Amino acid sequence: MNYSAIRKILGNVLEFEALFLLLPCIVALIYREHQGIWYLACAAVCLVIGRIMASLPARRDVFYAREGFVAVALSWIVLSIFGAAPFVLCGDIPSFTDALFETISGFTTTGSSILVDVEALSRTSLFWRSFTHWVGGMGVIVFILAVMPKTGGYNMHLMRAESPGPSVGKLVPKIRETAMTLYMIYFGITVVELLLLIIARMPVFDAFCIAFGSAGTGGFGVLADSCASYSLLCQGIITVFIILFGVNFNAYYFLLMSKDKKAAFQMTEVRAYFGIIAFCVITIGINIRGQYENIFLAFHHAAFQVGSVITTTGFATQDFNLWPQYSRALLVLIMFIGACAGSTGGGMKVSRVLILFKVIGREIERYIHPRSVRSIKMDGKACDPEMVRGVCTYLGTYMMVFALSVLSLTMIESCDLETIFTSVVATFNNIGPGLNMVGPSANFAFFSPVSKYILMFDMLAGRLELYPMLLLFAPGIWRKS
Repeated sequence: MNYSAIRKILGNVLEFEALFLLLPCIVALIYREHQGIWYLACAAVCLVIGRIMASLPARRDVFYAREGFVAVALSWIVLSIFGAAPFVLCGDIPSFTDALFETISGFTTTGSSILVDVEALSRTSLFWRSFTHWVGGMGVIVFILAVMPKTGGYNMHLMRAESPGPSVGKLVPKIRETAMTLYMIYFGITVVELLLLIIARMPVFDAFCIAFGSAGTGGFGVLADSCASYSLLCQGIITVFIILFGVNFNAYYFLLMSKDKKAAFQMTEVRAYFGIIAFCVITIGINIRGQYENIFLAFHHAAFQVGSVITTTGFATQDFNLWPQYSRALLVLIMFIGACAGSTGGGMKVSRVLILFKVIGREIERYIHPRSVRSIKMDGKACDPEMVRGVCTYLGTYMMVFALSVLSLTMIESCDLETIFTSVVATFNNIGPGLNMVGPSANFAFFSPVSKYILMFDMLAGRLELYPMLLLFAPGIWRKS
């Protein structure tokens, strides 16, 4: 294990977190809130520690995939610990465990909250809370790769460890240019949504926070009722953009920067993603028709909640915990599916689900025709058998971690199984709200500290695609090589 190289990466992460922490200080100046002093102090501490760690030379240049996975996992843990400190110091969230839960939920774009009264927070803390979504959406390591002139010869290992989906490839020849391209698209779509929300007369502060949450598919709102108080126009804009941020960003690259624009519309995963959304909106809209004044409102709220859940954003315009059983069951199902690979959304990813169905279909065909040979194809191309094996292994690991988390919470908590099951679904898939006691109108404050740490692990494991977090518990990974 190349500890010195990992130390330098952690130092770079802290340096950039210091930069991020300056933005809430600007908000504090605008609204004349004293909480900004603590954010400034934390920024100074991050800068000093980060500079010291990053300035010490690396002893070796050797950097393999395992170093990349460990560096990314530790980076997100360090990022969350230092990001939680201002909440505690300024008094907005006095408990460190609760502050850490809220911060991890922010950076992992989960959106699950322990806050009973979100509107009681200062605007400074509300801004930082929402901004963590934007930082975590595309990934802090990807951001560093995009803006730093040189990060060494291990960029691909870092990007693969942090980026969601079964595989990460280069859009352009250099990794740094790929990261910069992704962030340009990410930033551009965020700005467009922000401007449209302001034009639709959403308060400017709210527009910033909602745009950050939509872009990162996070779901932290600044109002107690999430997005229910906003106009139907604002809700419609949010619906469109949370769905757009759930699309594989490769599609946007093909559409905006590539000569082969047809490739954007030929991506099997993207077409399946929109097909799933259309099916769910239509069937849920029909199912909840009787609860609303007209069919338009039923389909409006169905579209918002389906988009919010499948992209793992977690915003809400209605308490879907009160919807009929079919609608609730379908929402829980698409919580597992999630958005596209290469997007800011969580869940298992549409591409993995598609590959799983293709694998099942191939096995059934082998029983009928034992001598047949059929490869798994995506976008008209045969998938690498190693990638297919990796997807099946991932899904098996996913179910094991999920089951262990549910069993652990059942031993600790006395609440009903629906609450426990959907709380793990909501955190592990980075969604935010679940059902019953963790529904859209509730929160996670009632969980014991031990349960909160289990759910924090689930949030990090879900965001980082399991293996970076699991590797931290492998004894052999820490041996020097």
